[in-house]
Amino acid sequence: SGRVSLYLATNGARFVAAPVFPDESFRSALVQLREALGFNEVHLTGGEPTLHPRLPEITALARDTGYQVGITSNGENGARILPFCAEAGLNRVNFSIFGTTPEELAQVQNERFRTGSRAARKIEALEESIRVAMELGVGVRANVVIPDRSHVQRVHRLLEKHSPQLSIRVLSSLADGDESLDAIDLLLGQLGAQPEEVRLIAGTSGFRISYRLPDGRPLVVKHIRSLRLPETCTGCRFNNATDCQEGYYGVRLYRDPKGVFHVGVCIQRMDFCLPVEEFVDSDLCGEIGKMREQDFHDLSA
Repeated sequence: SGRVSLYLATNGARFVAAPVFPDESFRSALVQLREALGFNEVHLTGGEPTLHPRLPEITALARDTGYQVGITSNGENGARILPFCAEAGLNRVNFSIFGTTPEELAQVQNERFRTGSRAARKIEALEESIRVAMELGVGVRANVVIPDRSHVQRVHRLLEKHSPQLSIRVLSSLADGDESLDAIDLLLGQLGAQPEEVRLIAGTSGFRISYRLPDGRPLVVKHIRSLRLPETCTGCRFNNATDCQEGYYGVRLYRDPKGVFHVGVCIQRMDFCLPVEEFVDSDLCGEIGKMREQDFHDLSA
């Protein structure tokens, strides 16, 4: 798409990310990561995955390689392509909700596209994609970031507009810190939400708290906990609460224009990226496995 990371000027990237294709090199990368770290799930992000013309084939290849498959989408092209992805074995779709009204959505669009009519069409496309995905029986989630109190009403509108079958996940904004957390507390109080479960995944900084609303509907709030790779992150210039809020979130897979797949462990330190073949035999891969085992021990102790 021509878009680049907002960290590109400082993250030490040595390659430009290129599109992934359902070919033998992609299959090989998935197999190597599964064998090295025991992965059984792959999540496709972007850009916008539903604009990839071969997304169903990519989904099918990942499923054939032993993975469950999820995607994150803005719903722009979902109504057209999701039926083929579901047939290929897609497990779930996380829809990113950037606005529930044309006015809201227009605020976060590029200035060239900041019109109410265009935003209205995007919202219609998103709602149709959600409807299609739910009819297909694919797991459907709506992700909403709450930066501050002015965004709380967005969640109320989602709950009013969509059926209880749509799982709504509220995400805190790392950039807005306490202001975002305060807004989420306000939302939960307004909804009368009662906590039911805290789900932590060993070896990743993301965790979720599940709530139940008075009408029985579930609501999930996603947070970030402080988690670092004990060796790789030590001494890193970003290793502080201000510059590194995400911590170690997990492994990311990239393909460069020459067709080489690279494994990354930090969006701010792309210089840590290694070709898959090097990564699976590296100390970094071993460090991730050991950290995950220790984290699981600490969480379950």
